[in-house]
Amino acid sequence: MMGIIYAIISGVSMTLQGIFNTKLGEKIGLWETNVIVQLTGLIVTLIIAFIWGKGNYSNIKDTNKIFLLGGLLSVIIIFTVMKSIGGMGTTYAIGIILIAQLLSAAIIDTLGLFGNEKIKFSLHEFIGVAIMIIGIVIFKWKH
Repeated sequence: MMGIIYAIISGVSMTLQGIFNTKLGEKIGLWETNVIVQLTGLIVTLIIAFIWGKGNYSNIKDTNKIFLLGGLLSVIIIFTVMKSIGGMGTTYAIGIILIAQLLSAAIIDTLGLFGNEKIKFSLHEFIGVAIMIIGIVIFKWKH
């Protein structure tokens, strides 16, 4: 149950962040907004890690180094979300982002990439993705 709640909070937060970043970017600039977002996130995360962190940074030597690209990906995410919302509007952009997330997650799970357990996809999953894509097409359909 908590996983569902976290997923909902994540989805709402990503949508709000995309809107807030896009609006701020219109005033101060895209890359300037990215700096503020990353800096704010760093400060908040440092405080949280200092107070509640239970990990061990020395274990970083035992991990796959590709996982260190998360910070780079966050820059790409912020940039592309801002550009897509600014160019297409929030609902259409987030709809396409969700489909891209779902398809990439399905590929990762199906192939068991990055150490994830392989998950076999059936016709139901493919129908679900197809329905989402059809929904975006219908949503954006001009009369």
